[in-house]
Amino acid sequence: MAAPGRRGAELLRTVLGVWPPGPDAAREWVTRLPLLLGSQQRCVSCVSGPAFSGPRLASASRPNGQSSALDCFLGLSQPDSSLNFRVPAVSMHRDEQDLLLVHRPDMPENPRVLRAVLLGAPNAGKSTLSNQLLGRKVFPVSQKVHTTRSQALGVITEKETQVILFDTPGLISPAKQKRHHLERSLLEDPWKSMESADLVVVLVDVSDKWTRNQLSPQVLQCLTQFSQVPSILVMNKVDCLKQKSVLLELTAALTEGVVNGKKLKTRQAVCSQPGNHCSSPAAKGPNTLSVGDPQRVGWPHFQEIFMLSALSQEDVKTLKQYLLAQARPGPWEFHSGVLTSQTPEEICANMIREKLLEYLPQEVPYNVQQKTVMWEEGPNGQLMIEQKLLVPKESHMRILIGPKGHLISQVAQEVGRDLMNIFLCEVQLRLSVKLLK
Repeated sequence: MAAPGRRGAELLRTVLGVWPPGPDAAREWVTRLPLLLGSQQRCVSCVSGPAFSGPRLASASRPNGQSSALDCFLGLSQPDSSLNFRVPAVSMHRDEQDLLLVHRPDMPENPRVLRAVLLGAPNAGKSTLSNQLLGRKVFPVSQKVHTTRSQALGVITEKETQVILFDTPGLISPAKQKRHHLERSLLEDPWKSMESADLVVVLVDVSDKWTRNQLSPQVLQCLTQFSQVPSILVMNKVDCLKQKSVLLELTAALTEGVVNGKKLKTRQAVCSQPGNHCSSPAAKGPNTLSVGDPQRVGWPHFQEIFMLSALSQEDVKTLKQYLLAQARPGPWEFHSGVLTSQTPEEICANMIREKLLEYLPQEVPYNVQQKTVMWEEGPNGQLMIEQKLLVPKESHMRILIGPKGHLISQVAQEVGRDLMNIFLCEVQLRLSVKLLK
């Protein structure tokens, strides 16, 4: 079997009708390739910009990440085609994105649609799953809670079917929102999304031994209030479990032993264990469930259960096919070229915040304010961005810059790569850190 690089070279020769070029010529051909194939992208360059300039100024520029659309075309990476086939890019121009969002949907004769809300406790993996389903990373992901601060839409369009994903913030209690001075969007957006949902996808992080044995009170309350909306359970991060037998016990607990109206065979084994109390879910209807009941830990009205790792394309492929199959006849809401409802600036700000949450300790990233001072298209079609990061303390400033500016440089480079895979153009990102006055 030919190596990926050789397959890519053979593909180039077939399309362009040229002999194998040298290193410099190859860069030129790759730059011209989208134009020759009729691509709407203005520039896909293979020239990297400066990685760092000055102790408080960083920039990142790279033409395409490890799994960009261009790499896939050239055969340099091999993502699952069912997840990445014809995944649209996001325009780097806000006016173009806004026009596309209101553009008349180019739906076929027999369109189908599904509005799916991803619901779960903070850090359950909702954004990671959304990105995998979409086939392109457009939502921020980190190991810290409250990475997603407000609701955002993702759109999957395949053939005659359109699935609209509502990536919501993790459900929290009003007391927690008030105690930690969190935005009201964290409290309100998940509930607003439920009002127009066709399906609820409840995520549970089974790797968290402290919370995995029961659905959070907020999730149960939401499911109870909108009990007319069909729901499925997704048990995420199963790859982190050393003992897979735990999944049987968790399934019985989270579903109260009932899925799609049928009792699970594992229920008897779990209930027979000392200390496990199992009440009959059939005794109560979905509208009479008491969320405050200390015995209430699961939801006996899930239609299906999926056990997966949101990082695995194969696992997510099964869930994606299920969502597509659940779509019902109805008009599309978006043009097939829409991938997300976010503006380019929002995507950039979220990606930067993701890296800040990942690399900065404790409360430091939550105190950083972001201000975009430049967003322009360069002479060669590259996107040029400059953003100021404002911090309240000098100690935070030193932490964010890092020794010899390495941390802020790393953040800029990693965000730049993410943005290139979203906008499919060269990105030059500069970050500066200043003290908030």
